[in-house]
Amino acid sequence: MKVAIIYNKDFTRVINTFGMQNKEKYNPKTVRMVADALEAGGHNVEIIDGNMHVIESLQNFMPKVLEGERMGMVFNMAYGIQGESRYTHLPSMLEMLGIPYVGSTPAGHALALDKVITKIIMQKHGIPTPNFWVYNSADENMSDVEFPVIIKPKMEAVSFGIKVAYNVDNLRDAVHFIVAEFSQQALVEQFVRGREFAVGLIGNNPVEAFPVLEIDLENNLDAIQTVEDKRKAPRQKLCPAPIPDELADEMKRWSVAAFKVLGLRDFARVDIRLDEQNNIYLLEINSMASLGATGSYSYAAKVAGYDYNALVNKMLDVAAVRYFANNALTAEKVGKRVPAHVRIRGFLRSRQSSLEDLLKKMVNLNTYVRNFEGVNSLGNLVNKELSALGFAQQCYPQVEVGNILYFSNTKEEEIDLLLLGNLDNDVRAARQEYFKISGQRVLGTGIWEHKGGLVVLVAALQALRFIKKIRATKIGVLLTSDDTLQGRLSRSILLQHAQCARYIIGLHGAFLNGGVVTSRSGAAVYSLTMKLIDNEDAANVALASQVFNKMIEDVVNMSAPKDGLVIAPHKLQFESNITEPFAHGEALISVRFHNPQQMKEIDSRIKKSIPSRKYKNKLDFQLEGGVRRPPMLRSEGVAKMYETLKRLADKLDVRLLEEHRWSSADISFIENNENKIDGLGPIGTKPSEESEYVLRHSLLERATLLATVLMEFCKKV
Repeated sequence: MKVAIIYNKDFTRVINTFGMQNKEKYNPKTVRMVADALEAGGHNVEIIDGNMHVIESLQNFMPKVLEGERMGMVFNMAYGIQGESRYTHLPSMLEMLGIPYVGSTPAGHALALDKVITKIIMQKHGIPTPNFWVYNSADENMSDVEFPVIIKPKMEAVSFGIKVAYNVDNLRDAVHFIVAEFSQQALVEQFVRGREFAVGLIGNNPVEAFPVLEIDLENNLDAIQTVEDKRKAPRQKLCPAPIPDELADEMKRWSVAAFKVLGLRDFARVDIRLDEQNNIYLLEINSMASLGATGSYSYAAKVAGYDYNALVNKMLDVAAVRYFANNALTAEKVGKRVPAHVRIRGFLRSRQSSLEDLLKKMVNLNTYVRNFEGVNSLGNLVNKELSALGFAQQCYPQVEVGNILYFSNTKEEEIDLLLLGNLDNDVRAARQEYFKISGQRVLGTGIWEHKGGLVVLVAALQALRFIKKIRATKIGVLLTSDDTLQGRLSRSILLQHAQCARYIIGLHGAFLNGGVVTSRSGAAVYSLTMKLIDNEDAANVALASQVFNKMIEDVVNMSAPKDGLVIAPHKLQFESNITEPFAHGEALISVRFHNPQQMKEIDSRIKKSIPSRKYKNKLDFQLEGGVRRPPMLRSEGVAKMYETLKRLADKLDVRLLEEHRWSSADISFIENNENKIDGLGPIGTKPSEESEYVLRHSLLERATLLATVLMEFCKKV
């Protein structure tokens, strides 16, 4: 299942700062532990910051259920950024978006977070809780307060602002502090001298209670656990608590009752005090119990028989059962040996920052095809990464463009798999767009067309080394430097290495639908120029215009889209003057085709369409060009490769579709009886009027897929 973990990391990514600011957040290490646990359960996990870009991030990552994909879920760890009832913000948004999530509803969180409402509801249902008072300011009448009391913010957690008062002066100081510091009412609660306990809950129907846990107050009946204690010197935990079974069962019974009357879901933790006469008092219930590895919830769960991985996956499972009933998408059972794809995912996620740094270096290099220094610098970056993985470089020096590079991790000529990428593009330095992260989009020149694919390549190979599988492969990597020139210089080198490989995979980016390329159109380009020779008569200017435009129209009308033949002017320019007669026309005509035989006929017709004889004394025509790349056809071998990729992608819960591309690529040069497929780079696009980009999560997702594919295709046969 696809699972998005959402937590709050960057508290500045809001439109405005407004209301109470959250003081509660998860340590990123804990978030990574949860991600590791879910991945160990076989899930495809993405960590998302719960800021104002969260909807865009979810749109990019979550499955498209209406298009037939399996439902995904959110594992909610977001405490909220600001404002009242902050626990409710992310669940409310998920409800609106129609995305299932782990944890309580907005209503449940709102009730549990408001300690006053919680106590009122518990009192109404006969659940024991200490007497209490509520104050808006320190100047109110406090004559009926029975000391000692404990003072806390009405809507905070983790013991923020908690104080004990033994007289009215202490009480007024504490109320003043809380109202000023937290901008909310102060809850004043009868202090229960005694011992402190916690009961962890998981599930819905039934609700399972973990063994009762005691916070060791070292026999100090007046002691409390402050936020400083929790952060700097946590109290010892005793679990199961050293109390009679009857008392423990009663604590569990009241805890489950509170969970139900507040309408909570999936999991929670109840805090309890026990007085000197063994009277139970429920203090509050935390609807987002902390998942810190040493926290009371995780500690009690371990005693109950749930190690950390099992606990996290159990939380996901109970939510999945609640949403999907008998069709619950529960985690796959993982034995002692962690599957390779799980280890790959965990490794790649730990490397995300360094991989993005590498991508930034690549994108910020200008690699215009004629910029030898930039192209070779990109090649050197890749060489540095691959040489560290045991790949040797073979350089094919070029004079017209940057060098063509071939890497291999074997001395044998025959290899299992050839990976194809390119180092050049058609963007000059003046139009270069530099690396930029915007929400879940990573933008920059070449990032989707070829540079993102290079990072996916490096990441996949690093992952194979990490799981100690790279030595079992025989892999070649060919990086050309003339993709912009339609492979004119590298074609023979490509064919040489392709003939020695059982499989060939191209690293161009995938479109937003997650497709891989199983076929491509062939490409032909024609350059047509026309110039007026007889400029003695102004009427010839009109003739030149008429003939030129008619010829372009005739060529374009040769298109047959149903047959996969499309002809269109790529560039069209006509200049003329009647007063001082002259006329000049230029056209670049692009052709995309599927059928090579049909293209031979079209080539002949285009050449015959030039009316040079009829107007030889008035107009001069020049036609150059022809086929640049043949089509890549969907052969039986390609179909079988796609079936394997689809099977692996489904196992990884990675979206994968089959697609045809109208654009051509160097992989088209390889004979169509070879096993070849393209588009294993990251997901993104290159809009005509916007910046080229890839989706951030897809870098790791496609790297995981590529590493898994490499293992599959490099198996010994």
